[in-house]
This record gives sequence, C-alpha cells and structure tokens, in this order.
Amino acid sequence: MKKNIIYLSCFILLSLTSFAQSISSSPYSLYGVGSLYDSEFGVLPSIGSSGLALPSSTFINNLNPASLGFIPLNHFMFDVGGKAIATTYQSSSRSENRNNFQFSHIAFAFPVTKNSGFSASLRPYSSATFKISNLKLPISDSQEYYYLTAEGSGGLNNFDFSYGYRFGKKFSAGVSASLLFGNTTDQRSYLITSTITGITKRTDYNGFRGTLGVQYKIDSTFTIASTIKLPTQIKASKVQSVQMVANEVVTNVETNVASDIDDYYLPSEIGFGISKRFKNNLNMTLDYEKSFWDDTNQSELYGDFVNRDRFALGFTYSATKNIRKYWDRVQYAMGANFDNGYLEIDGKRINNAAISIGLSLPIENTFSTLNISYSYGQKGRISDNLIKENYHKLSLNLSLDGIWFVKRKIE
Repeated sequence: MKKNIIYLSCFILLSLTSFAQSISSSPYSLYGVGSLYDSEFGVLPSIGSSGLALPSSTFINNLNPASLGFIPLNHFMFDVGGKAIATTYQSSSRSENRNNFQFSHIAFAFPVTKNSGFSASLRPYSSATFKISNLKLPISDSQEYYYLTAEGSGGLNNFDFSYGYRFGKKFSAGVSASLLFGNTTDQRSYLITSTITGITKRTDYNGFRGTLGVQYKIDSTFTIASTIKLPTQIKASKVQSVQMVANEVVTNVETNVASDIDDYYLPSEIGFGISKRFKNNLNMTLDYEKSFWDDTNQSELYGDFVNRDRFALGFTYSATKNIRKYWDRVQYAMGANFDNGYLEIDGKRINNAAISIGLSLPIENTFSTLNISYSYGQKGRISDNLIKENYHKLSLNLSLDGIWFVKRKIE
C-alpha cells in the first residue's frame, strides 16, 4: 500500500500538470498586488481552510505559529502541495473557461526542544495574472466611455520562519516573520475616441510582516486559539513606458523611466478559532477572521479596499475501529467558508464562498499522509461590469513525517 500511495501521488501530480492548459488567474487580481493566494498545508484545504486551534502534531499547521509548540519530539515534518483549478468566468454578455495548475507550498518543521518547534516555508502570497479585453468603463463626471485592455503577470512570494513554545501542557505561543517579495508586469491600453494610450509597467515589491499566535487547551477535547497579523508597509518601485497613438502618429511619452511609487499597505488582521473533538472520532473546527483594510486608507482607480470578515467551518472523522485495517485509518473531512471580500467595486462587495471534501490517506509503516481535497466555490457576481467566477479546485498535499535525531541503541 505504501508504494501504491507514492505512485498515486506521482500520477496525480503529472495529471494536474497536463491538465493545466493555461496559467491564468482571477480578473480581480487587477487590483493592488493581485488576488491573495490560499496556501494551506496538510488537511486544511479539506476543512474549509479552518484550523487556527489545531496543533502541529500530525502535519504543519501554517495558520497559527503557536501550533509548533505541540510538534512531537524527534519528528521531522515536510509538506509539499499543488492544486488544479477549473474556472468559468461569467459576465452579463459572455462566459469563458480556463484551467490552471498552481504550486501551493513547500515547508518543513522540527522540534527544537520537547516544548518548542520551528518551521520554514515558501509559498505564493498573491497572484497578479489576468487578461481583460475591451472592457467598457465610464469616464468620471461625463456621459462618455473608454475601453480598457489589460494583461498582467507575476505576484508576491512569502518566505517565512515560525517558532512556537509550549508553556506546560495546555498553553502555547508562537511568532512568524514573513519576507514578502516579488514583482508584477502590467500592460494596459486605453481607447478614448480615436486615441490609444499604452502603458507598460513593471513594479517590484518587498517588505516584512509579523504574526503572533496563541493556543490554549481547555481540556483534552477542546482548544481555543487566536492570531494577530501586524500591519505592514510593502515598499514599491516601478519602471514604466508610455506611448500614445493618435491619427496614426506614435508618440513615446516615457521610455523605461524608473521611479518610486506609493507603497502598498497590508492591514492588521485578527483571528479566533476553536477545535472540539467528539467521542475521539469526530472533530470540529470553527474560525473567524477580520481584516482591517479600511485603516490602510488605500483605494484603486476601479474600486476601494474595505474591511473583510471571514468564517470557516470544518469536520474530520476517523473510524479507528481496527488500526490493522487500512481504511479504518483513513480520515474523512469536509468544510465550508465564506468571506465578504476586501474589494468594493461600484458599491458592490466581491465576496467568496466555497465548500470542500477530502481524504487523508496514510502511508503504511510511516506517520506520513497524502491529503486530497476537492472544493467548489463562487466569487463575485454578474452585475454591470462585474464578473462571477465558478471554480472547481483539486488540492494535493503530501505530508511526510519521519523520526529523526534518535540515537542508535544497537551498533
């Protein structure tokens, strides 16, 4: 069975790669540094991306650094994942299908002492890959319109280090330091009457962000948790070229002009979560997170940043009737999440809702698992110039767990 699981992992990864006909992203990644990327480890995609109160006892929980205080002694954990997404984009006049395969993350974690643990991970933070053709937009304080054609690529990466320490048997605290870096390339053309203005821009970003987290076990079946993500300033600089075409006359207004631009601000975020186990077989996780985008005082040409509320609920079930039977050790999971979005366009929120199911398949004679999840979700709405996204997502996370640092007893 162990070899079969490994072969299945390779087969699925190859299938996902061949499935990816084009690398594309949400048209809403036009805003800011792009659409924020969901990158969860282990079983988290199966339980609605909830889990602030789960310990890092069987997988690396990247939602809360305090979870590392519960990592088992002598265990070395490694997690790698990817996801395939099939999306249908719908507007009031047309629809389009796109397929996408994305790298999710690579991470490792290990105990520092019997009460503490350390982890490091590399994952995407945002995606700014989009393509928009002849979008009709109104000119402010006018009855006229202009047409926008835009194409972008790139995004930000997140390289973070986390440390968690457990005080006694019940309380754990942790901290994460994240390096955010990357660049976006943006090509836009504006058609106003008979004049076309083309702007090509490359923007580089870099900055640091800190996260604090705690977990507290009220008893052996009930845990509460909280996290705080600190606000941060992402420094930005650009290189830009501007060209105008009017009456077949081409005018180069700017050519590769470097300059600093307004920095991008990430808001403070708070999260609260609980984890409750019932009869040792069923476990429930419930999270709430709030992001204070209003405090950043930022806006975009086509929209505004607003405070976001996010709710996530998940369940896992394990039969555990006979540990010698493989399927009795399989963990089943399901979840759902909803957030009202941090973008408001023409007074309308760009919200997102999704449901998920999944399996955690143990690899025999090891502590490792293959986590497979499927989710279906909707983002945005069909209204005026807005777009609705219907997406199917298949996630594959391989969580490897080995016993390290144990002194050999027999030479």
